[in-house]
Amino acid sequence: MVKVQKTIKNCIKFLHKKPLLKFKLRGLKNNSGRSKCGKIVCRHKGGGQKQRYRIINSEKKLNFNGIVTSIEYDPNRTANIASIYNFNEDNHYLYKIAPKHLKIGDIIKIGANAEINLGHTLPIAKIPEGTYIYNVFAKFTKAAGTFSQLIEKNTYNCKIKLSSGNIKTFPLKCTATIGIVSNEHHFLVSLNKAGKSRWLNKRPTVRGVAMNPVDHPHGGGEGKKSGNRLTPWGKSC
Repeated sequence: MVKVQKTIKNCIKFLHKKPLLKFKLRGLKNNSGRSKCGKIVCRHKGGGQKQRYRIINSEKKLNFNGIVTSIEYDPNRTANIASIYNFNEDNHYLYKIAPKHLKIGDIIKIGANAEINLGHTLPIAKIPEGTYIYNVFAKFTKAAGTFSQLIEKNTYNCKIKLSSGNIKTFPLKCTATIGIVSNEHHFLVSLNKAGKSRWLNKRPTVRGVAMNPVDHPHGGGEGKKSGNRLTPWGKSC
Protein backbone atom coordinates (compact mmCIF):
# COMPACT_ATOMS: atom_id res chain seq x y z
CA MET A 1 0.00 0.00 0.00
CA VAL A 2 2.91 2.34 0.74
CA LYS A 3 4.33 1.75 -2.76
CA VAL A 4 0.94 2.54 -4.28
CA GLN A 5 0.72 5.81 -2.36
CA LYS A 6 4.23 6.77 -3.57
CA THR A 7 3.22 5.97 -7.17
CA ILE A 8 0.15 8.20 -6.86
CA LYS A 9 2.24 11.05 -5.41
CA ASN A 10 4.75 10.76 -8.26
CA CYS A 11 1.91 10.95 -10.81
CA ILE A 12 0.46 14.03 -9.12
CA LYS A 13 3.91 15.66 -8.94
CA PHE A 14 4.14 16.00 -12.73
CA LEU A 15 0.69 17.61 -13.05
CA HIS A 16 0.28 21.35 -13.43
CA LYS A 17 -1.58 22.68 -10.37
CA LYS A 18 -1.76 26.26 -11.66
CA PRO A 19 -4.19 26.55 -14.62
CA LEU A 20 -2.65 27.52 -17.93
CA LEU A 21 -5.87 28.97 -19.39
CA LYS A 22 -6.98 31.68 -16.96
CA PHE A 23 -9.84 32.80 -19.23
CA LYS A 24 -11.40 29.33 -18.93
CA LEU A 25 -11.92 29.74 -15.15
CA ARG A 26 -15.22 30.67 -13.54
CA GLY A 27 -16.17 31.28 -9.93
CA LEU A 28 -17.95 28.39 -8.22
CA LYS A 29 -20.37 29.10 -5.37
CA ASN A 30 -20.61 26.54 -2.58
CA ASN A 31 -24.17 26.18 -1.24
CA SER A 32 -23.10 23.72 1.48
CA GLY A 33 -26.11 21.44 1.02
CA ARG A 34 -28.66 24.20 1.54
CA SER A 35 -31.67 25.24 -0.52
CA LYS A 36 -32.32 28.73 -1.88
CA CYS A 37 -34.13 29.48 1.41
CA GLY A 38 -31.00 28.65 3.42
CA LYS A 39 -32.41 25.44 4.91
CA ILE A 40 -30.28 22.29 5.10
CA VAL A 41 -31.50 19.75 2.52
CA CYS A 42 -28.37 17.55 2.51
CA ARG A 43 -26.62 16.86 5.81
CA HIS A 44 -22.88 16.54 6.46
CA LYS A 45 -21.86 19.24 3.99
CA GLY A 46 -20.21 22.57 4.71
CA GLY A 47 -16.95 24.47 4.57
CA GLY A 48 -14.46 23.24 2.00
CA GLN A 49 -11.68 24.91 0.07
CA LYS A 50 -12.61 27.56 -2.49
CA GLN A 51 -12.37 26.26 -6.04
CA ARG A 52 -12.70 27.71 -9.52
CA TYR A 53 -14.44 25.76 -12.24
CA ARG A 54 -12.54 24.86 -15.43
CA ILE A 55 -14.79 25.13 -18.49
CA ILE A 56 -14.49 21.85 -20.39
CA ASN A 57 -15.15 21.73 -24.13
CA SER A 58 -18.55 20.16 -24.87
CA GLU A 59 -17.02 18.83 -28.13
CA LYS A 60 -19.81 20.25 -30.28
CA LYS A 61 -17.18 22.16 -32.27
CA LEU A 62 -16.26 20.09 -35.31
CA ASN A 63 -13.16 20.09 -37.52
CA PHE A 64 -10.77 20.88 -34.67
CA ASN A 65 -7.06 20.10 -34.93
CA GLY A 66 -4.84 20.93 -31.98
CA ILE A 67 -1.79 20.03 -29.90
CA VAL A 68 -1.66 19.21 -26.18
CA THR A 69 0.11 22.03 -24.31
CA SER A 70 -0.32 20.84 -20.71
CA ILE A 71 -1.94 18.17 -18.55
CA GLU A 72 -3.43 19.67 -15.40
CA TYR A 73 -5.09 18.80 -12.13
CA ASP A 74 -8.77 19.71 -11.84
CA PRO A 75 -10.15 20.14 -8.30
CA ASN A 76 -13.74 19.69 -9.49
CA ARG A 77 -13.36 16.23 -11.08
CA THR A 78 -11.46 13.00 -10.48
CA ALA A 79 -9.90 12.87 -13.97
CA ASN A 80 -7.06 15.04 -15.24
CA ILE A 81 -7.65 17.63 -17.94
CA ALA A 82 -5.55 18.68 -20.93
CA SER A 83 -5.22 22.15 -22.46
CA ILE A 84 -5.17 22.07 -26.25
CA TYR A 85 -4.08 24.75 -28.73
CA ASN A 86 -6.07 24.98 -31.97
CA PHE A 87 -4.09 25.06 -35.23
CA ASN A 88 -7.02 26.39 -37.24
CA GLU A 89 -7.64 29.55 -35.18
CA ASP A 90 -5.10 31.92 -33.66
CA ASN A 91 -4.96 32.14 -29.86
CA HIS A 92 -7.74 29.60 -29.43
CA TYR A 93 -7.35 27.14 -26.55
CA LEU A 94 -9.71 24.73 -24.84
CA TYR A 95 -9.80 22.21 -22.00
CA LYS A 96 -10.59 18.53 -22.56
CA ILE A 97 -10.78 15.50 -20.27
CA ALA A 98 -7.42 13.77 -20.71
CA PRO A 99 -7.28 10.05 -21.59
CA LYS A 100 -4.78 7.60 -20.16
CA HIS A 101 -1.25 7.78 -21.70
CA LEU A 102 -1.86 11.21 -23.27
CA LYS A 103 1.34 13.31 -23.39
CA ILE A 104 2.28 16.91 -24.04
CA GLY A 105 2.86 17.41 -27.77
CA ASP A 106 0.30 14.83 -28.93
CA ILE A 107 -2.05 15.83 -31.72
CA ILE A 108 -5.79 15.93 -30.92
CA LYS A 109 -8.53 15.99 -33.56
CA ILE A 110 -12.27 16.54 -33.11
CA GLY A 111 -14.76 15.98 -35.90
CA ALA A 112 -15.93 13.56 -38.57
CA ASN A 113 -12.50 13.56 -40.23
CA ALA A 114 -10.62 12.47 -37.09
CA GLU A 115 -8.70 9.18 -37.11
CA ILE A 116 -9.08 6.30 -34.64
CA ASN A 117 -6.31 7.50 -32.32
CA LEU A 118 -5.97 8.13 -28.60
CA GLY A 119 -7.88 11.23 -27.49
CA HIS A 120 -9.58 11.88 -30.83
CA THR A 121 -13.30 12.68 -30.77
CA LEU A 122 -15.55 11.63 -33.64
CA PRO A 123 -19.09 10.36 -34.31
CA ILE A 124 -19.84 6.83 -33.16
CA ALA A 125 -20.69 5.90 -36.75
CA LYS A 126 -16.96 6.18 -37.59
CA ILE A 127 -15.77 4.14 -34.56
CA PRO A 128 -15.30 0.36 -35.02
CA GLU A 129 -17.02 -2.11 -32.71
CA GLY A 130 -15.10 -3.23 -29.62
CA THR A 131 -13.28 0.12 -29.19
CA TYR A 132 -12.82 1.56 -25.70
CA ILE A 133 -14.38 5.03 -25.53
CA TYR A 134 -15.27 7.67 -22.95
CA ASN A 135 -17.13 10.98 -22.69
CA VAL A 136 -20.01 9.47 -24.65
CA PHE A 137 -22.54 12.11 -25.72
CA ALA A 138 -20.44 14.53 -23.62
CA LYS A 139 -22.34 13.14 -20.63
CA PHE A 140 -21.43 9.51 -19.83
CA THR A 141 -18.15 7.89 -18.67
CA LYS A 142 -16.21 10.92 -17.46
CA ALA A 143 -14.89 9.72 -14.07
CA ALA A 144 -11.25 8.76 -13.49
CA GLY A 145 -10.23 5.34 -14.84
CA THR A 146 -13.60 4.55 -16.42
CA PHE A 147 -14.33 3.48 -19.99
CA SER A 148 -17.22 2.27 -22.14
CA GLN A 149 -17.16 -0.21 -24.98
CA LEU A 150 -18.95 -0.06 -28.31
CA ILE A 151 -20.46 -3.53 -28.67
CA GLU A 152 -22.97 -3.29 -31.53
CA LYS A 153 -23.99 -1.00 -34.40
CA ASN A 154 -26.88 -1.05 -36.86
CA THR A 155 -28.26 1.37 -39.46
CA TYR A 156 -29.44 4.06 -37.05
CA ASN A 157 -28.38 3.20 -33.49
CA CYS A 158 -25.63 1.54 -31.51
CA LYS A 159 -25.32 -0.25 -28.18
CA ILE A 160 -22.65 0.81 -25.71
CA LYS A 161 -21.69 -1.00 -22.52
CA LEU A 162 -21.07 1.70 -19.90
CA SER A 163 -18.58 1.46 -17.06
CA SER A 164 -21.47 0.61 -14.69
CA GLY A 165 -22.22 -2.51 -16.76
CA ASN A 166 -25.48 -1.14 -18.15
CA ILE A 167 -26.06 -1.30 -21.89
CA LYS A 168 -27.58 1.83 -23.42
CA THR A 169 -28.65 2.69 -26.96
CA PHE A 170 -27.34 5.85 -28.63
CA PRO A 171 -27.83 7.32 -32.11
CA LEU A 172 -24.87 6.97 -34.44
CA LYS A 173 -24.45 10.75 -34.77
CA CYS A 174 -23.45 11.05 -31.08
CA THR A 175 -19.78 11.70 -30.40
CA ALA A 176 -17.33 9.83 -28.19
CA THR A 177 -13.61 10.02 -27.44
CA ILE A 178 -11.18 7.15 -28.02
CA GLY A 179 -9.38 5.82 -24.94
CA ILE A 180 -9.71 5.35 -21.18
CA VAL A 181 -10.10 8.25 -18.75
CA SER A 182 -6.85 9.25 -17.02
CA ASN A 183 -5.94 9.10 -13.31
CA GLU A 184 -6.94 5.45 -12.97
CA HIS A 185 -5.36 5.19 -9.49
CA HIS A 186 -7.75 7.73 -7.99
CA PHE A 187 -9.74 5.06 -6.12
CA LEU A 188 -6.60 4.16 -4.13
CA VAL A 189 -6.20 7.65 -2.65
CA SER A 190 -6.55 7.69 1.14
CA LEU A 191 -7.70 10.81 3.00
CA ASN A 192 -5.48 9.94 6.02
CA LYS A 193 -6.98 12.60 8.29
CA ALA A 194 -10.27 14.30 9.12
CA GLY A 195 -8.96 17.67 7.95
CA LYS A 196 -8.72 16.48 4.36
CA SER A 197 -12.42 15.58 4.43
CA ARG A 198 -13.18 19.12 5.58
CA TRP A 199 -11.20 20.48 2.62
CA LEU A 200 -13.50 18.43 0.37
CA ASN A 201 -16.66 20.00 1.86
CA LYS A 202 -17.46 16.92 3.98
CA ARG A 203 -18.58 17.38 7.60
CA PRO A 204 -18.31 14.55 10.14
CA THR A 205 -21.06 11.95 10.59
CA VAL A 206 -21.99 11.00 14.16
CA ARG A 207 -23.52 7.61 14.98
CA GLY A 208 -27.04 7.69 16.39
CA VAL A 209 -26.12 5.35 19.31
CA ALA A 210 -23.51 7.89 20.43
CA MET A 211 -26.14 10.64 20.85
CA ASN A 212 -28.59 11.46 23.60
CA PRO A 213 -32.23 10.34 23.39
CA VAL A 214 -33.32 13.90 22.62
CA ASP A 215 -31.12 13.96 19.50
CA HIS A 216 -31.72 10.53 17.94
CA PRO A 217 -34.08 7.54 18.43
CA HIS A 218 -31.03 5.28 18.88
CA GLY A 219 -29.52 7.50 21.58
CA GLY A 220 -29.29 6.91 25.32
CA GLY A 221 -29.33 3.67 27.28
CA GLU A 222 -26.60 1.66 28.94
CA GLY A 223 -26.07 -0.79 26.09
CA LYS A 224 -26.00 -0.58 22.32
CA LYS A 225 -29.11 -0.15 20.23
CA SER A 226 -30.59 -3.28 18.62
CA GLY A 227 -33.70 -3.91 16.57
CA ASN A 228 -35.18 -1.72 13.86
CA ARG A 229 -32.96 0.99 12.37
CA LEU A 230 -34.52 4.45 12.46
CA THR A 231 -33.65 7.78 10.91
CA PRO A 232 -33.09 10.83 13.14
CA TRP A 233 -36.77 11.69 12.50
CA GLY A 234 -38.09 8.32 13.71
CA LYS A 235 -38.79 6.76 10.30
CA SER A 236 -37.63 3.25 9.44
CA CYS A 237 -34.59 2.98 7.12
